[in-house]
Amino acid sequence: MWDAIANHIEDATGEPFEIRLKQPVGGGCINDAYRVDSRDRVLFVKLNQAAGLDMFEAETDGLQELAATQSIRVPSPICCGTAGGQAYLVMEFINLGDGGSQVQLGKRLAKLHAVAQPTFGWHRDNTIGATHQPNPISDDWVDFLREHRLGFQFRLANQNGMAFNGSDELLRQLDAFFDGYQPSPSLLQGDLWSGNVAFDENGDPVIYDPATYRGDREAEFGLTEMFGGFGTDFWAGYESVLPLEDGYGTRKLLYRLYHTLNHFNLFGSGYAGSAQSLVDQLLRLA
Repeated sequence: MWDAIANHIEDATGEPFEIRLKQPVGGGCINDAYRVDSRDRVLFVKLNQAAGLDMFEAETDGLQELAATQSIRVPSPICCGTAGGQAYLVMEFINLGDGGSQVQLGKRLAKLHAVAQPTFGWHRDNTIGATHQPNPISDDWVDFLREHRLGFQFRLANQNGMAFNGSDELLRQLDAFFDGYQPSPSLLQGDLWSGNVAFDENGDPVIYDPATYRGDREAEFGLTEMFGGFGTDFWAGYESVLPLEDGYGTRKLLYRLYHTLNHFNLFGSGYAGSAQSLVDQLLRLA
């Protein structure tokens, strides 16, 4: 397998690549990851079952599209494929530093969101964690959110044996949360939490492991606010470039619900109570 990966790297880069050292890298829960050293180059390799190739191809597309905005650094993908019964994704290895400016992280993310996009959705489906994430093209954000984000997760929860009280009513009332607010499509990292953010050796922010699509920029923060790690400096930096709109404090609960439902569908009943509480809270607010 590793010989096939090395050959693919050579084909993709036009430069010889002989693997001299492989070191496992921890931190992920979906893929195995390695730092791979040659004589004069270090790369990062993700591995999964062969069926995971589509996931890696979508991640490659996402990284390329994020990089094209020239707003915030992402690892450059090099190649992906299958070998030895496994799927692989090879990308740039970024040396990470001990810290950087949360203000700059906020500003760079706002710069990403400010890049005009034509529609909601994306050119392909991808995954959020290990869950399928449908991304059909749409001109109507509320319908997209209703059908392909919250509705999709509620239906998946039903398949997993859980019916959330009030879910149908919440979906019917989604328009109420967008009264006076018309979201514009923004390119999103899509899976933004502290584990998918770092700073390089120069202190510049880096984002990775995307679940990229085009959506309401506020949807970026549904997971960001679930697990912390983004302080007042981050928000000050973001809003210095792109202030949040009135009503964000309520709408963010919709986006937190999406990720909470996904965590229920991925990890089980430990997230059921939090999801139901969010549904109840949102129905009261509606």
